[in-house]
Amino acid sequence: MTATRARIALDAMGGDHAPDEIIAGAIRASEELDVEVLLVGDRVQIETYLKHHPASPQNLEIVDAEGVISMDEEPLTALRRKPKASINVAMELVKKNRADAVVSAGHSGAAMAAALLRLGRLKGIDRPAIGTVFPTLLADKSVIVLDVGANVDCKPKYLEQFALMGTVYSKYVMGTEDPKVGLLNIGEEPTKGNDLALQTYERLEANPHIPFIGNAEGRDVLSGNFDVIVCDGFVGNVVLKFAEAVGEIVLSIMKEELPQGWRGMLGTAILKPNLKNLKQRIDHAEHGGALLFGVDGICIISHGSSRAPSIFNAVRLAKEAFDNQVSTRIQAWTEDAMNPEATSVTNSER
Repeated sequence: MTATRARIALDAMGGDHAPDEIIAGAIRASEELDVEVLLVGDRVQIETYLKHHPASPQNLEIVDAEGVISMDEEPLTALRRKPKASINVAMELVKKNRADAVVSAGHSGAAMAAALLRLGRLKGIDRPAIGTVFPTLLADKSVIVLDVGANVDCKPKYLEQFALMGTVYSKYVMGTEDPKVGLLNIGEEPTKGNDLALQTYERLEANPHIPFIGNAEGRDVLSGNFDVIVCDGFVGNVVLKFAEAVGEIVLSIMKEELPQGWRGMLGTAILKPNLKNLKQRIDHAEHGGALLFGVDGICIISHGSSRAPSIFNAVRLAKEAFDNQVSTRIQAWTEDAMNPEATSVTNSER
């Protein structure tokens, strides 16, 4: 594509609150981010919502689609039965270079399957992985964890590839100069864990392209000691859902514990900047979604319950991935890692 402004294909019909909340997030993104948003879905429903918007949104385009993949449908069967469903059409826009990225809050399994069927995998990547950014105890630092749900069962080489992709993202998108990679495990020692952990440890330690520093225990995920943490999708999804619940509980407790009456109003006014920062750090809606690593294109998978703020942040995440050429960089690093003659820095020299 010749244009430098990112064009984001947004599945307007996917999610619990579609299409209203999805469109509201798209309008804000088109107004505040330097992006063009392609609203993919039922034209009548989308235009009906847009008519009630006080201003005519700029940088928005409607792309017709018919139907949506519901949560109770088997992804592959539904995708083949509904070729004009919104997620299929959105992926096709990227495949045909009419869009640079896809964002969907719909059926996550369908989004992954559609990405694989239409975009394909990057060369050298056996399985795609969903990566999510978590806050840490350090205010200016985040950690990316992958996989958080794409692959329930993994082989050691899959986790090795996840580590490579996570390193690229941490370095070029999150701005980490020297990323530190960890393997999620039940202990710090190299001899701890099941067969998958033991074999993966050996591969990560031996790969000169991965800045591996050892095992990460559960308490280390949010410590700030690691920039990238890899695990299988079963464990990663449990960690993700637990972290989301903790964030919601903390915000709820904060509201309950603030004094009532004038004391509460005064305290809230004084603490407002701090409370806003706290919400931005721990509320999963502020992160927008998760990047599907390993496919030949940019795909952001958002939470099914996403509302407008989360969709806005998902579009921002897609823009960042496009601006930093994540897929191109991952492909380059993967090809380099597969080349035994490639010159690289060993882990001991990092």
